[in-house]
Amino acid sequence: MKIPEGHQSVMPYLMVNGAVQFLSFLENVFQAEKIYWMPREDGSLMHAEVNIHGSTIMFSESQDPGDNLSNKFFIYVENADETYQKALDSGAKAISDLANKEYGRSGGVIDPFGITWWITSTKE
Repeated sequence: MKIPEGHQSVMPYLMVNGAVQFLSFLENVFQAEKIYWMPREDGSLMHAEVNIHGSTIMFSESQDPGDNLSNKFFIYVENADETYQKALDSGAKAISDLANKEYGRSGGVIDPFGITWWITSTKE
């Protein structure tokens, strides 16, 4: 099986309300790198791809206001405390305070687009 470079066999594809602003959130909080960007003629986003530490996420501007209400991610980061704070500073709302768990340090936020992120760093 051939998979394009930079892709994985399974990748999330999100329909987001405010896709351009969502890209800024991903860049600011998770250091996402923009891989591909295809705007529509009206300026809205038809398709985009970003890489977050080796994982590709695809997304586009939603045509349905309720599309992104059930999107959730569990993401490993180098420093959960710093990333959690960056998310809050970028407009996310805390849903679970950072805490030490058996698997690492983890906390949850909902970003300004309604997407839940479980931000986690492993135990050292």
